[in-house]
Amino acid sequence: MVGFMGAEGRGALAVLRQAGWMSQQQTYVARSSRLVPGKQACATCTRRRRHHHHYLVPHPVQSHRPVAQAMLGNALCSRQGPTGRRLASQCAGNPNSTLPLALSQEVAAALANNLPIVALESTIISHGMPFPDNLQTALEVEQVVRDGGAVPATVAIMDGMIRVGLDESQLDTLARCGQEATKTSRRDLAAVVASGKLGATTVAATMIAAHRAGIPVFVTGGIGGVHRGGHVSMDVSADLIELGRTPVAVVCAGVKSILDIGRTLEFLETHGVTVATVGQSREFPAFFVPRSGFHSHLALATAADCAKVVDANLSLGMDSGMVFAVPIPEAASAGCEAIEEVIQDALADAEAHGIVGKDVTPFVLARVNQLTSGNSLRANIALVKNNAAVGAQIAVHLASARSQRTATASAPPSAPPAAPPSAPPSA
Repeated sequence: MVGFMGAEGRGALAVLRQAGWMSQQQTYVARSSRLVPGKQACATCTRRRRHHHHYLVPHPVQSHRPVAQAMLGNALCSRQGPTGRRLASQCAGNPNSTLPLALSQEVAAALANNLPIVALESTIISHGMPFPDNLQTALEVEQVVRDGGAVPATVAIMDGMIRVGLDESQLDTLARCGQEATKTSRRDLAAVVASGKLGATTVAATMIAAHRAGIPVFVTGGIGGVHRGGHVSMDVSADLIELGRTPVAVVCAGVKSILDIGRTLEFLETHGVTVATVGQSREFPAFFVPRSGFHSHLALATAADCAKVVDANLSLGMDSGMVFAVPIPEAASAGCEAIEEVIQDALADAEAHGIVGKDVTPFVLARVNQLTSGNSLRANIALVKNNAAVGAQIAVHLASARSQRTATASAPPSAPPAAPPSAPPSA
């Protein structure tokens, strides 16, 4: 039966065994109308189900379950059509739901082998930079992740599927399409998937996809936040809400400078989001420049320190994400010293043109790039590469720690020391 699944199916079985969900002897039903052995039902399901592709496992680690679901759904879709897609719903507590998540072969193999993976968003490609800079940057950022020892997983919506891991042709399609792609946050996911249109995922949507796929580390340029005047307009990025309810670590260069950084940090604190600056100082970066005048609530000196905090967050079963703010290197921020004055001009232009909502950020970033004669774009590219290098290090340390713990847990117990020989009875 396992042979029917191919490499991805066997990889999913490996994930389940390594996570402690099933022994080598337990059975996966690939094409059967009844459950075996003994007609057992999945412990997560509320009743016995007579569906294809059902794992007979207790799922003690909730955060890992989507990994196998997505991998097996990916493996089965081409063979079984809608039946393969329904894999996710069989053990998810909602028999009527589907999980249209497609993993690339590289990402699926990395998950199967507990390798470090870094999720990457796609809005920065479609809406953050012009073509061909966006394509070149996307390829270079993925290479930085690989050079750091991790597997890149760029997320986008294509053909009605949330794709985790894009090949070069898919990246090219997204880059050329640019702002014609739908900027997709949480509220847009269902509509974009249903329409089959091309969607570029924001921080919020990428966090959702990464969490569903079992990827705990995500790199971006900068997160969204409370817009200037947001205390009046209530214009608050969905990224902040997602950080409060999705346990993914986001590595970034802080909050985009065009936003209200102080209120953004207050909002994150209210929602229980850990915010740490990576380095010796608690100074919170401001995207284009390394200092904002605000502070994170802690500093973590190294990527290894960050990985320990991520590991603890996952082990505690926390529902909130984390922000690891990486200051842009001083040399890369050259030419952006007077960025605040430029941002004010760009915001005024946006207001004059009636730009509102999710269109504000890409408009203002493009305008800032014009007003800085390209310096802001060069800084943007440099900072996202720097973030990718740090994110890869965090993912490597995290994967190492989790693999070591899994190996320790699965090791057979050592035999107790032999008792010393008893002394012969005295005469």
